[in-house]
Amino acid sequence: PGCDELPVPEAAAGAATAVAAAAAAGALVGGGAAAAAGEDDAIKKKQQDVLGFLEANKIGFEEKDIAANEENRKWMRENIPENSRPATGYPLPPQIFNESQYRGDYDAFFEARENNAVYAFLGLTAPPGSKEAEAQAKQQA
Repeated sequence: PGCDELPVPEAAAGAATAVAAAAAAGALVGGGAAAAAGEDDAIKKKQQDVLGFLEANKIGFEEKDIAANEENRKWMRENIPENSRPATGYPLPPQIFNESQYRGDYDAFFEARENNAVYAFLGLTAPPGSKEAEAQAKQQA
């Protein structure tokens, strides 16, 4: 398939859900298609991890199904920068955006979470009193 195509294997369709987080500043989380059925569980776990974090921190989001919606696949394909795409195959969900600005994939999200920097990663202002806001205040002091 050419780079304009993003096929979704039938076995992976259930796992291929993109997430669009629209918070105060408008964070988005988008996704790609699973390459093989064996990746379903890992992809679902990663998606649930991102969704759970957004929900727990009351960060609004919009979940986009890229398995059943060609427009969502096309949007994601057009908004992931060339240098962030895998050398072969297609980007796997979740892919994270702030509106149409690409923020990174699950690994980048996980690293930001480990470093108490998810709000910065999402392009949002950390709420006062959060670990991230406190870390930023210490850095600026």
